Amino acid sequence: MSLQGSNSSSFLHSNSPLEGILIKNLLLSHDPDGRRLDSEQLLQLMEKIMLYATLSEVPDPHFDTNAERKVIGIDRVGLEEPLAHIIQKISHEMICKCSTEGLLHERTMLLFDLLGNYRWDDKAVLALAAFAKSYGEFWLLMQLYPRNPLAVAVAMLKQLPSDLSTFNRRFKALSLLIKTVVELTKHVIQFESLPLSHVKLNNEAKSIRELHIYSSVYWIIRSILTCSSQITDLGALKLQQVHFPSLKSVYHSTTVATWELSSLVRRLKGMCSQLEKHVEECSQRTEKMLYQELVNIFKEIGLTELKDKVVIVLISKPGLLSIEESLFLVQQTYGHPGNQNLEGSYEIVWIPISVSDSWTDAEKRSFRLLSHSLPWCSVKHPWSLNSAAVKFIKQEWEYKDSRLMVVLDSQGKVTNKNAMDMIYVWGPKAYPFSDSREQELWQEQWNLQLLLDKIYPLLTKWVQEDRYLCICGSKNLDWILELNSKMEEMTQNTGVKLEMVYVGKRKPREHVKNILDIVEDGKHLRISPLSLTKMQFFWLRIESIIRSKLRQGHTAATSKLLEEVSKAIEMDENDEDWALIGRGSSKAVVGVEGKRLLECLNNFMVWKENVGKLGFLVALRTALEPPLGDEPCGHSKLVSKDEENQSEDMEFCEVCRRPMEKLVLYK
Repeated sequence: MSLQGSNSSSFLHSNSPLEGILIKNLLLSHDPDGRRLDSEQLLQLMEKIMLYATLSEVPDPHFDTNAERKVIGIDRVGLEEPLAHIIQKISHEMICKCSTEGLLHERTMLLFDLLGNYRWDDKAVLALAAFAKSYGEFWLLMQLYPRNPLAVAVAMLKQLPSDLSTFNRRFKALSLLIKTVVELTKHVIQFESLPLSHVKLNNEAKSIRELHIYSSVYWIIRSILTCSSQITDLGALKLQQVHFPSLKSVYHSTTVATWELSSLVRRLKGMCSQLEKHVEECSQRTEKMLYQELVNIFKEIGLTELKDKVVIVLISKPGLLSIEESLFLVQQTYGHPGNQNLEGSYEIVWIPISVSDSWTDAEKRSFRLLSHSLPWCSVKHPWSLNSAAVKFIKQEWEYKDSRLMVVLDSQGKVTNKNAMDMIYVWGPKAYPFSDSREQELWQEQWNLQLLLDKIYPLLTKWVQEDRYLCICGSKNLDWILELNSKMEEMTQNTGVKLEMVYVGKRKPREHVKNILDIVEDGKHLRISPLSLTKMQFFWLRIESIIRSKLRQGHTAATSKLLEEVSKAIEMDENDEDWALIGRGSSKAVVGVEGKRLLECLNNFMVWKENVGKLGFLVALRTALEPPLGDEPCGHSKLVSKDEENQSEDMEFCEVCRRPMEKLVLYK
């Protein structure tokens, strides 16, 4: 497990005269043909394997429930065979070469020949994936050993040592090297993802950066081969233990291996530092280039007053958005009452981009019509935009014909690659529209008011009066009228202050319009309808809430709001009647399918008394899902003093469906 041969050690020195020959040989093996994969996503999977593969920590099977989906979803371009086959082929080459004589450098170059058609970052991550496969299999086997008879039998067949404590120093050094390899690979991926074709670099600077990439990938793959040798050679060490009762030779081998691994770590850490510096420098150049392009565009528009402002660059097709999306965007920005406090703090600039390489006459007509109708600024002649700027927007901001609202702070730095959902949900409250601001907003106390805020005019008044709110959707007029009747009966019997809002369907058709006409004419009805346009505003916000929540890493299991609005979307798609019921000032919400709700209200006299004892919402929930007992449960929930007045008199336990004691936390 040495570096094998005096010549190989010379590669550990950056001033080696063999460095130039090495680079030439690497370039001779490099013949990219357009094939590529999502190397960053694959590397994330490798990190999971490295994390799980430890003796001291047995992996939690629920650690990442999306792991399988992530593997399947890795983007690939130009790969004729499955990714698993490619990784297996590389793994086989690594294992076979590790078992043969020869210089480590020569074995490394053989792998470069195998990976010749891939980009530099793909070479590194594919080799790492092949090693991670073997590494993960080894530790999986050792974690099961000796509890699992199958693991014991396979370990014996592989001639693996039953006690790895002798090799602790080696595995510690191996783990450190693997982490350093992953770190360097990340820098390579970052560097390769930069749009350097748009960045002006002199030939010397460009050559230096390229040489660092070539050298880094070489040492990544060489280090991976060394790591692979450490695992493969454990069988040989098992035989040494058998033939030599004294462990002197094993200790000697372990000491040598630890030194070699440590030497590689020092080498790779120096390369990490250099490459990180290059990535940072090129990133800054890229940002400056884009900023200059945007300055040129803004000058063309005539917006010299954009200095020191947050600029939201709206990028879309020349036709912009649908009518409803455009109107909602206008309402949530220039037409929003909260915008008065931010006047002059930000500007929206529209940069339309043609679907094809050249603008059609229809696209030009569409742009001219909209640019004179909408309140934000726009490029005067978007078809004359610099092609490099358009290409950069598509690559760096990942524009793919779907509208984006890219946010630049007052210094021209990108703080959010798409603030559309933020604006649809919160309007000007989302200022300065950065990623960090989106996280802050979701940490605040949300409530049912969020779904209809600034969409339905009476909502603010109802929230101030602490009324209950029932938001319902359906295409069934009979269900709507029956729900109205049952809710009217319930409120008259209990005095509960409740208002109802009909939001129609996500994709309204003629029957929804007919329902609107009937409900609007029915002055005796408690239910109030949204207009067709406002209905679309509601559904756009629901969709934005779901996307925003998912982007923050939430799931239906961790977010009550996401759970309920997702159920509403699902029931709407299945043409089911549905309702969301809660207080506008509280985040307590009950989502229920329409038929079940009517059945529950038909039995209202059975659970009527609980309204006075538990509050309407908890009484409704206990009627829909009867608790397992009458006594308060022990699953207490802490609420802050601020939340105390925004919650029901008694809350409903999500664990056992029983009334829950409330403990108030005073800060």
